[in-house]
Amino acid sequence: MNGRTRTPAGELARKGFIDASRAAELFNGLPECTDELVDALAAAADPDQALAGLVDLQAADLVGTLQALAEEPWRRRLIAVLGGSQALGQHLIAHPGDLTALQPEPARWSAEQIRADLLAEVGLAERADDGLAELAMAVADDPGAADRLRLANKRHLLRIAGRDLSSTQPTAIVDQIAAELADLADAIMVCALAIARAQTPHAERARLGIVALGKCGAQELNYLSDIDVLFVGEPATDEVGQTEAISIANRIAGATARICSAHSAAGTIWQVDAALRPEGNAGPLVRSLEGHRAYYQRWAKNWEFQAMLKARPMAGDPELTRGFLDITTPLVWQVGGRENFMSDVQAMRRRVVSLIPAKDAQSEIKLGAGGLRDVEFSVQALQLVHGRVDERLRHRGTLVSLQALAEHGYVGRDDSAALDASYRFERCIEHRIQVAKLRRSHLMPPDEADRRRIARSMGMSEAADLWTSWRRTARDVESRQNKIFYSPLLLTVSKLSDDQIRLSPDAAKDRLKALGFSDPGSALRHIEALTTGSSRAVEIRRQLMPAMIGWLATGPNPDLGLISFRRLSETMGTTPGTSGRCAMGDRWPSCWPRSCRRAATTSR
Repeated sequence: MNGRTRTPAGELARKGFIDASRAAELFNGLPECTDELVDALAAAADPDQALAGLVDLQAADLVGTLQALAEEPWRRRLIAVLGGSQALGQHLIAHPGDLTALQPEPARWSAEQIRADLLAEVGLAERADDGLAELAMAVADDPGAADRLRLANKRHLLRIAGRDLSSTQPTAIVDQIAAELADLADAIMVCALAIARAQTPHAERARLGIVALGKCGAQELNYLSDIDVLFVGEPATDEVGQTEAISIANRIAGATARICSAHSAAGTIWQVDAALRPEGNAGPLVRSLEGHRAYYQRWAKNWEFQAMLKARPMAGDPELTRGFLDITTPLVWQVGGRENFMSDVQAMRRRVVSLIPAKDAQSEIKLGAGGLRDVEFSVQALQLVHGRVDERLRHRGTLVSLQALAEHGYVGRDDSAALDASYRFERCIEHRIQVAKLRRSHLMPPDEADRRRIARSMGMSEAADLWTSWRRTARDVESRQNKIFYSPLLLTVSKLSDDQIRLSPDAAKDRLKALGFSDPGSALRHIEALTTGSSRAVEIRRQLMPAMIGWLATGPNPDLGLISFRRLSETMGTTPGTSGRCAMGDRWPSCWPRSCRRAATTSR
């Protein structure tokens, strides 16, 4: 990269720099500047931010920066991070020694590699005979261990973001990035737990296991998520009483959470959230295995079992974490057959949507209509309904579960592929938003410059392209959410065939039962009567039926609603002067919601 080049401000503006005059000044101040470097910076998500960061980085470590710029893969990752993440760029300027974290590796780090690196960083050594159950207490008198852990976390975030932001196909690797972030969270928790035990009096008298839930449990973690966990405690020996052991385990768990969430000169890591535990924040932080068993067998609600769908061992005593899963896993796969299961899940989803502030409704990537949660909801609902009898559907991750649903005939391949692509796209946007400033957010930023940065980092040229693509994606997800849950019921009893998915009669009955129908067999016969035939009225009813089933499922008596719909449809269909106009004539009953009227009108 020897030699210099001078690029006029006008040309820099054409290359994508917003403040071209300022950019020209900064380029002139660089010790070395070539056309190759100018073009590399111009290709960044935010060229101005990348250039300013590079100038500051060279001031902090000229030799290291020039070494990184001299190697194309290393230079590409460095510029991608500087242009895509202001927060990681500032970390790099403050800790230029972490430049080596951006050196390309042939593949992602394994969970074992990440854990070993963090353990060494904080002065811990893993015992080969006990795995993660016990760790050497070398940090007992080391107050700097927690800060070293915080800095090591940033270094690994920098490494992961370098691979992510420099990828030419970011949506293709978004699941790998999310899984590696979860591996990092696991390793952080292992180290934080060890530090907490070393700092807690009489810690040797209690055992503690940590179970990962939510996105971390599913290994779908974001750059900055709350880490959902659950704690299990037991006495370390027979000589220790249960009350004493749980008290000590509570102090260890609290200290572990504080190490992760506390702010210091070295920054912070993330919040540990134990609100999904029995009784939520009102319940004890740590329970014994028997305490958990009693709660989940007697008191747990449907949504709590849905939350346990993603549970997996994370850190601490492996016997306790495995014991917890032995208790909850069989119960998770029974909940889909519970009375009112689907209505409870749908009510919870509606409540989440209702709590979104009106000003954020059109910007919510995670919780809004057609957002990430809609894909996750659809996949989890189908898993819990059909996974009771089909163990092939029992996975934690959204994308791997969606693939299993398609492979085994519960979701059409076209719908599965479309939802997979939509989920990857929306998760990629979410990652780009969060990595920019390492702040937890699921909202599309209102600032045009921020949207432009996200768009360019995903291969789009303008902020408007990002917004258009996202809104189109959200509408498609919202449409397919209804289709994948309700349409196979119709295919079971219709004459449609070929490559469309058709549930077995038993699977269709399971789905209707989960929706709240007391007599799913009769419900299927009514659906068959309404959707069999070749007349225009039947075709319209066939198009309308998915929306109708969803509407009826939210009512107090789905069976009666379906019977009444059939009777009304048949009565109006035989009324003189109404034949051939619509499924029920052109007169819409006043009790029909507007969504059903629109669906029927659209299908005409």
